[in-house]
Amino acid sequence: MYRTNTCGELRASDVNNTVTLAGWVQKVRKMGGMTFVDLRDRYGITQLVFNQETDAALCEKANKLAREYVIQVTGVVKERSNKNLTIPTGEIEIIASGLNVLNASETPPFTIEDDTDGGDDIRMKYRYLDLRRNAVRSNLELRHRMTIEVRSYLDKQKFMEVETPVLISSTPEGARDFVVPSRMNPGQFYALPQSPQTFKQLLMVSGFDRYFQIVKCFRDEDLRADRQPEFTQIDCEMSFVEQEDILNTFEGLSKHLFKSILNTEITEPFARISWHDAMKLYGSDKPDLRFGMQFVELMDIMKGHGFAVFDNANYVGGICAEGAAHYTRKQLDSLTDFVKRPQIGAKGMVYARVEADGTVKSSVDKFYSQDVLQQMKNAFRAKPGDLILILSGDDVMKTRKQLNELRLEMGSQLGLRDKNKFSCLWVVDFPLLEWSEEDERFYAMHHPFTSPKPEDIHLLDSDPGAVRANAYDMVINGVEVGGGSIRIHDSGLQNRMFKLLGFTEEQAQAQFGFLLNAFKYGAPPHGGIAYGLDRWVSLFAGLDSIRDCIAFPKNNSGRDVMIDAPSVIDQAQLDELHLSINLQEQ
Repeated sequence: MYRTNTCGELRASDVNNTVTLAGWVQKVRKMGGMTFVDLRDRYGITQLVFNQETDAALCEKANKLAREYVIQVTGVVKERSNKNLTIPTGEIEIIASGLNVLNASETPPFTIEDDTDGGDDIRMKYRYLDLRRNAVRSNLELRHRMTIEVRSYLDKQKFMEVETPVLISSTPEGARDFVVPSRMNPGQFYALPQSPQTFKQLLMVSGFDRYFQIVKCFRDEDLRADRQPEFTQIDCEMSFVEQEDILNTFEGLSKHLFKSILNTEITEPFARISWHDAMKLYGSDKPDLRFGMQFVELMDIMKGHGFAVFDNANYVGGICAEGAAHYTRKQLDSLTDFVKRPQIGAKGMVYARVEADGTVKSSVDKFYSQDVLQQMKNAFRAKPGDLILILSGDDVMKTRKQLNELRLEMGSQLGLRDKNKFSCLWVVDFPLLEWSEEDERFYAMHHPFTSPKPEDIHLLDSDPGAVRANAYDMVINGVEVGGGSIRIHDSGLQNRMFKLLGFTEEQAQAQFGFLLNAFKYGAPPHGGIAYGLDRWVSLFAGLDSIRDCIAFPKNNSGRDVMIDAPSVIDQAQLDELHLSINLQEQ
């Protein structure tokens, strides 16, 4: 072994022991006849001391060290005279008696410290160096601990981990597939799985009544801070269960993770809200409930008073920001600019302050009497010092989503989105289907295997848009960390669903015949859920992006800039796969 101890484990109780450490040079400091070296590995940092008076040759060798050299050092543990209690090893140092340079290092392109000078692009290009930093390493350690706890909890609940195929057939429904050409089957392609959905349902038919898998999934979709082209799911399925059984089981898993990882005890049941109420009150199917600011609809109060913007709108609604009446005109103009950004799309914003005497001053005073403004104030139950912000628009759903963005922005500005505070809830009763005006057809809100609510099945033929799904999402702090549903286990009902989605019998059989056939051989009632592991880890680590809890992530263009992927393949490979490239200008 190159070392007897790690750089993070020695303490005052080890004084006078002779030890050997190995690691990377974090820093070299020369002070008179002494040279101090901070030696780092994944476990911590230990200070090494080289003395010119006691061993000039060894000290001269240490003076030639530079950042990120890989070295091995032997010495005696001594108590430090100037202790550094900010690190676990800060009470001791190693008086070096031997030094072996295992590998020299070029000067890194950025400083490998918690507060690095490297931007995102350069750190992604040299990700193997970025992973040496405490901040990134600790995220991966957190990820490791979470997977251990997930496996431990589910094992105790009698779940079995089963691996499912990575090379599967393509399914056009949902996000775009990544496809893989088959050399042995010219002109045919595999797809990488967006999820193991059909395979875990087949496992239920097979009698494996409690399945889970920590699995890689792939979606060729536009990227955001919480998305990557490849991501990891905690994928689970159960047989002989109803929705309540699944919610209780996986609420239990979530509470276990909070307790075991963050030492946070959650005793109360998670809140529940219907999709309809979530959209009406928060404009989002993943509302952040760490703070209030529920929407108040103002159509009855604000329409019909000569203000054309409201009079001609199909939706008028707002939020009340408690204690924010101090906002200046400059701040309010900035908020107006915020909601008018193309990615939000509002045409403007109306504001009203509740003064100390209870009167209301608004940006549209000339259209409204104080009586009407008081009615508005009372609708919000606003108090002196509060600020009311109002949006309107033709499209109800679109305007609510704009108001949601404004609500989240105000929550951030007022410090109400504390990353150390957690608000957990289930969103239930989603619509089963959503109508596409462009394609003039229904699409599955979740996926085509989601069961309708039993009491809504009779509406499938007469009013399919009103059918609720037996589906549920877990939302924490405005992030969807998991979602699932009770599945259709009857081939007749599954065929009705395919028909609603525009599949012919031949298309349904061609794409999903294996599943429909399996249902004929005694499929049990079943349902499941999939958690986004990357999102869980980023949530617990307090990150704004999932990239820093993934060892080797892609950038916002879906590229791995470290290995330069995706990349062009040579003609010989194309010929072997019977492929030709026909690039068209975008």
